[in-house]
Amino acid sequence: MSIREALQARRTIYGLKKELPVSADAIKQLVTKTTELVPDAFNMRSQRVVLVLGAKQDALWDTIYDAFDGKVAREKIDGFKAGAGTVLYFIDTDVVKSLQDQFPRYAENFPIWAQQANGMLQISIWAGLRELDVGANLQHYNPVIDDAVKKLFDIPNRFQLVAQMPFGGIAKEPEPKEPEDITKRVTIVE
Repeated sequence: MSIREALQARRTIYGLKKELPVSADAIKQLVTKTTELVPDAFNMRSQRVVLVLGAKQDALWDTIYDAFDGKVAREKIDGFKAGAGTVLYFIDTDVVKSLQDQFPRYAENFPIWAQQANGMLQISIWAGLRELDVGANLQHYNPVIDDAVKKLFDIPNRFQLVAQMPFGGIAKEPEPKEPEDITKRVTIVE
């Protein structure tokens, strides 16, 4: 599958199940290799990923629910918990700070570049999961859940949580996408 085909196949899939069409090792390999391959500015390597599988998947989403003191619907959280795992995306702020100190002329750009690299990593893993016929969606419960998640998995405080990507077997395919008039977002100048 080409990159474009993987992006075209990639969809937000909420209907997840614990049973995967591939082994957990295939997921581990995808996440590890993709994290290695995705570039970032100045080769800073600020991206950090925590791959949550098995019983820890349930503990993660129960912890997220508890962090909101019931202010998020249990059914919504249980939909994410129903997946086989979650990819937690972080930025190591110590790495960013170190480069800011080394290159003060670019200091204000390093946090932006770290976010860009994190976005590239997210879409690359998401498209890779879809290539494996694994469904996923992207969530942003941070910063409310940050402390609880760090405590649950003993994650260093310098790691800034950016997003959560629950994934699993596809229990229900999403509805077809409505086509958009892309000329509203793309301008071509010749």
